[in-house]
Amino acid sequence: MRYIVRFHDRPDTAALRHEVLAAHLAWLEQHRDQVLVAGSLWPEAAERAEGGLWIVEADSEAAIRDWMQTDPFWTCGLRASVEIFRWRKAFPERNVAV
Repeated sequence: MRYIVRFHDRPDTAALRHEVLAAHLAWLEQHRDQVLVAGSLWPEAAERAEGGLWIVEADSEAAIRDWMQTDPFWTCGLRASVEIFRWRKAFPERNVAV
């Protein structure tokens, strides 16, 4: 099943994000079969990211919650909260490289 996972970062964590970014990217690479697309979220004209968004392949929301807690951005305390939604693609025949 496909899911959208949206993260909200804690305020004033830009330095922490920068410090842990390489470990987070390595973690995403290790989980590339589950995290199909990942990226940071930047409000318009913002100077720092305020969260992230993933498109995920997983058996359940519980499975996502289990392994996302090993993400360095989660373990270091960067993330304030997470929202997880089941996702159904509107046009499944369309393949788009992002």
